[in-house]
Amino acid sequence: MSMNYFYVVPLASLFALGFAFYFFKRMMRESEGTEKMKTIAQYVREGAMSYLKQQYKVVALVFAVLVLIFSVMAYFGLQNNWVPFAFLTGGFFSGLAGFFGMKTATYASARTTNAARKSLNKGLQIAFRSGAVMGLVVVGLALLDISVWYLILDHFIENADTGHKLIMITTTMLTFGMGASTQALFARVGGGIYTKAADVGADLVGKVEAGIPEDDPRNPATIADNVGDNVGDVAGMGADLYESYCGSILSTAALGASAFISNPAMQQKAVFAPMIIAAVGVFLSIFGIFLVRTKEDADMKMLMKALNRGVNTSAFFIAIFTFVILFLLGFENWIGLSFSVIAGLLAGIVIGQGTEYFTSHSYKPTRRIAESSQTGPATVIISGMGSGMISTVIPVVSIVFAILISYLSPLGFDIKNMLSAENIGMGLYGIAIAAVGMLSTLGITLATDAYGPIADNAGGNAEMCGLEPEVRKRTDALDALGNTTAATGKGFAIGSAALTALALLASYMEEIRIGLLRLGDTVLEFADGNTVEVAKASLIDFMNYFQVTLMNPKVLAGIFIGSMMAFLFCGLTMNAVGRAAQKMVEEVRRQFREIKGILTGEAVPDYARCVSISTKGAQHEMLLPSLLAIIIPILVGITMGVSGVMGLLAGGLGSGFVLAVFMANSGGAWDNAKKYIEEGNLGGKGSDAHKAAVVGDTVGDPFKDTSGPSLNILIKLMSMVSIVMAGLTVSWSLLG
Repeated sequence: MSMNYFYVVPLASLFALGFAFYFFKRMMRESEGTEKMKTIAQYVREGAMSYLKQQYKVVALVFAVLVLIFSVMAYFGLQNNWVPFAFLTGGFFSGLAGFFGMKTATYASARTTNAARKSLNKGLQIAFRSGAVMGLVVVGLALLDISVWYLILDHFIENADTGHKLIMITTTMLTFGMGASTQALFARVGGGIYTKAADVGADLVGKVEAGIPEDDPRNPATIADNVGDNVGDVAGMGADLYESYCGSILSTAALGASAFISNPAMQQKAVFAPMIIAAVGVFLSIFGIFLVRTKEDADMKMLMKALNRGVNTSAFFIAIFTFVILFLLGFENWIGLSFSVIAGLLAGIVIGQGTEYFTSHSYKPTRRIAESSQTGPATVIISGMGSGMISTVIPVVSIVFAILISYLSPLGFDIKNMLSAENIGMGLYGIAIAAVGMLSTLGITLATDAYGPIADNAGGNAEMCGLEPEVRKRTDALDALGNTTAATGKGFAIGSAALTALALLASYMEEIRIGLLRLGDTVLEFADGNTVEVAKASLIDFMNYFQVTLMNPKVLAGIFIGSMMAFLFCGLTMNAVGRAAQKMVEEVRRQFREIKGILTGEAVPDYARCVSISTKGAQHEMLLPSLLAIIIPILVGITMGVSGVMGLLAGGLGSGFVLAVFMANSGGAWDNAKKYIEEGNLGGKGSDAHKAAVVGDTVGDPFKDTSGPSLNILIKLMSMVSIVMAGLTVSWSLLG
């Protein structure tokens, strides 16, 4: 009977991919406009695809090495034989999601510009529904990958004990999340370095030094800047949220298999529940997409209201359907688990609204940053950093409430016994399913994010083609909205990463169980002489056995290393952007100096040279920070064992989450403060206040588009690497 419920998951995946194809074909039937508009769009498209091709070559080499390592581990019994294949498919589908999303975005930008020549609503719908292709491709491919792997493993893994078979299936499926995380990190870091090197170079030399508008065709870096929007904010974001979506579903399934191991009748349903909730979320996301439309004279708040209408309607209905799904599956505590899902949903909405408040120029925090530009760049930077730090309060408090409510709800708020061996598994399952709730309507929430770079490119096309002011006014309105939705999307991605990573911490212990059994260790022997069978040991038994306590110096050491990793990673990626941007600045200055007639419009800049600089810089600079995220958890595991790894993951989660929110919101606020001035406030374009705001924006660029959004992948990738390497960690570590 349970399998009948399961088949809604592959059905939803096909439904999502079908609508993605429908929206893509609808968009392609629209006109790209004039010949010049088509030419510029083609430049951007070719640059984006060229970069992605180079990136995938580098990533393919890394994957080949890792697959070889996993194959050797499997040969020596340290790893499941399916892991190398699962790892490959996770990376492949993550990359494929980014590829399809970026392909759509590069075709949609000029069509959005052309639609904006007719009406604001037409431009909004093309940009948003093109962004919806990304959202639907991500959820469609993710559910397809999960469905196929479940059916394969269910067929081939043979075990007389059905309960442990499901644990083996779900923990094996978790490992394809490492492939998705690895691909996502390279996409995010490489794309972020690419786009911000071009953006900083274009702004500092073009706007500040030469005094020409943003996206002016006389700026040699402007094509590279537009290419970067696609490779960083579309391909990178798509790969990022693909692995978040998969990670939340699979970690919940793994915890469900463990929490209900003594209840075989419910165990399979607990595994299927997150998949089914996500599947229903697909249908509701598509419904919400069709609700997004606005009036012609819409201002920023009205545009935001149009997008929120679709997102909030989808979220409302998934909350209702969750009660129905969990009731039909037969959970005794179906009401409590449903409130766990709602806690995740509400946390996502609150984080989104908080991010909007701190990054939209419709509200005071961003306007205060804009006003501070009247006294120079230094006060802009101080104001933006202060606002970003304060902005962390809402997401952190939201996640804290979501964790507590989602843990306690399935237990009937039995606070006194919340950490008993019987309750802890169910409580953690509640947290994990809350992450599923937050991501259940990803089809539409990711659409609001992918919409941003499409609108940005549309504005660039309008400026480079010299279209009438009314068109640029409409694309600027869409672009300003895109900055806010992008910041909201980043906050949403970071929030979901926090809940998913917490669930992965518990899943790590399940993988430790499998690792011990694979090595033939069937009994845990405690210092007091007591023993517990590994197969029947609770999470608390494992925590006690490996001494995961704050009094253990290995745990404390791991916490400090994990906290350091967040800052080290940000420092490396920030410096990478700085070095690549420096080369871009020098190149743009050289062209202005040596190619006579650029600034008068009599000569054409060498756009290809700037694209090449960004591509080479990104490929070279992305390797070190990305590989560190893989290497450090392995080193901590083989030196400090399980307790050190738990400390590492906890430290990375805590510091990484807060730092990521701060960087994303600071960057978004600086960007919109600049746009607020460009709309004619505080002196408008070309004023001293505008130049100061541009400097603030260039500081914020790597904050919001490189380091900040990459941190949520770092948090989850370290967890995934630890899970995949659990067999090595329990078999050999220097400090036990």
